[in-house]
Amino acid sequence: MALSSKDIVKLLDLLNEENLDTTLENLCNQLHQSFPKEERFKVGTVLLLQLQQVDLLPKHTQRVVALTLLFDLYRGEPLASTPFASVFVQMLKSQEDVNNGSSKPSSHTGHIPFLSNCEKNLLVNLMGYNQKDVIKKTPRQIVDEFSFSTVPSIDLTNLQLQLAEHQSELPAVSKCGNPIILPDMDHSKGTEYDAATVRNIIENLATGDPPLCRQSYRPEFLRLVPPIYHSINEIAWFHITEPTQFTVEYDPSMCVSNCVSFEARKLMGKAFKNVLTLMQQQNLIGELEKDPKLVYHIGLTPPKLPDLVENNPLIAIEVLLKLMQSSQITEYFSVLVNMEMSLHSMEVVNRLTTTVDLPTEFVHLYISNCISTCETIKDRYMQNRLVRLVCVFLQSLIRNKIINVQELFIEIQAFCVEFSRIREAAALFRLLKQLESGDTGGLNAPPARCRTDMC
Repeated sequence: MALSSKDIVKLLDLLNEENLDTTLENLCNQLHQSFPKEERFKVGTVLLLQLQQVDLLPKHTQRVVALTLLFDLYRGEPLASTPFASVFVQMLKSQEDVNNGSSKPSSHTGHIPFLSNCEKNLLVNLMGYNQKDVIKKTPRQIVDEFSFSTVPSIDLTNLQLQLAEHQSELPAVSKCGNPIILPDMDHSKGTEYDAATVRNIIENLATGDPPLCRQSYRPEFLRLVPPIYHSINEIAWFHITEPTQFTVEYDPSMCVSNCVSFEARKLMGKAFKNVLTLMQQQNLIGELEKDPKLVYHIGLTPPKLPDLVENNPLIAIEVLLKLMQSSQITEYFSVLVNMEMSLHSMEVVNRLTTTVDLPTEFVHLYISNCISTCETIKDRYMQNRLVRLVCVFLQSLIRNKIINVQELFIEIQAFCVEFSRIREAAALFRLLKQLESGDTGGLNAPPARCRTDMC
């Protein structure tokens, strides 16, 4: 469904030039009062349509209001989870990136709105720390202040990573569409429409089921049409109402070569679910040693890594070491950092830190997550057990000089003080004090062993 003509009129009233001295905050509040939550996406598509079509929203003050309303539409929700987050990222990308080094927007197709200097300034401030201050200004003030000021830089890396993670779950065909409405990029005509004409155009583009502004050209899957007449050898067509009632009879071993890679893939499939026997582990590691590229063909993906770590940490260590040059290694590190803390995950991280140079931010984030887990767990017995594990783990990192303890000194010291009742935490605290006083002799002493927890 789409917005009704009445709703479109209400939305256009908010974009009227008469509101140029009304604060953006007031206009946003009017928007939320006029449209219920279930109408937000429909409102957003109409706002985006107007930002795309410059001739439908030619005034700077109107575009400032439209951009602010679009950003504030999902107020209170994480930006990465909103449907228009990727649009904001694309709008802020430098024009050189968009046009492969050419600053001239001649190849700009119009599906991503082309922002002026003022509008980019506004969007950066809305996405940064100045949102509360900016939204209290009027459209006139925004245009006066931001039109000639330099656009500040903003780090979009985290937002882009979250969006990439979310979009990876979508079918590939959903990313292949092109909008069916393309703007007239020839601005030399200087055509301006009156309010009534703009309203009629927007109604034509934004109404219908589905409206034109939400349609796109994309690849279509062509399916065979069942035959009209019965024949002796005709194909049996299933009209399934309950798909769970039927299973496909398929032999997974059919047409599969009985080669080493298949056996390794089979063992890896078991490793995700169960603990492999010593012989199975040796066979799998042996095959990986013979052919290092085999690791890319045995079915391991970042989401499956936690299962592999918990069931077969030694296998996890070997495959991660062989994936160090992979373009996906950052994703594997991210999964490893954010998985539930356990003896096996610590074993994997500890082994990796002593074998290869891991990114410092990865190690620091893992340590912070471990400390946070210990502080928030409610079960006293489990808390004591995890604290012992973390203390032994940290002592190992410090004694092997894998981490610069000065960078985490305050956080680790506070952790030791909070759990000073535990022997291993007290030992770690003494080690910190020795290092603080410049006594490095403690680095050569063996770490305290936790006989009950490290087995």
